[in-house]
Amino acid sequence: MRWYGKLLGFVAGWLLMRHPAGGLIGLLIGHALDVDWFKSPRDNPYAVLGLTSEASDAEIDQAYRRLISQYHPDRTGGLAEELRRQAEKKARDINTAYDRIKVLRKRR
Repeated sequence: MRWYGKLLGFVAGWLLMRHPAGGLIGLLIGHALDVDWFKSPRDNPYAVLGLTSEASDAEIDQAYRRLISQYHPDRTGGLAEELRRQAEKKARDINTAYDRIKVLRKRR
């Protein structure tokens, strides 16, 4: 469990507000940063593919193939312009997430 955000938040809050309540506010903000409350779902590439980080390589490949075949721009040619743009954006997100997962798995 991370703790440094809480510590830095407490110290910064105390020094900025010059009051113990500032330390408490800083501690709360530091805790929020430590537990990733401010992270967007896009920061988790596994969530884009609908998987957890414990998924096997085969499950990752299967989820990628299933999703990209559904949202690939070649498959969405007959849709309305707005739906096609949404599908292209989703396909880009899927490709980006898959690439990030592959890089993360290589580092292990």
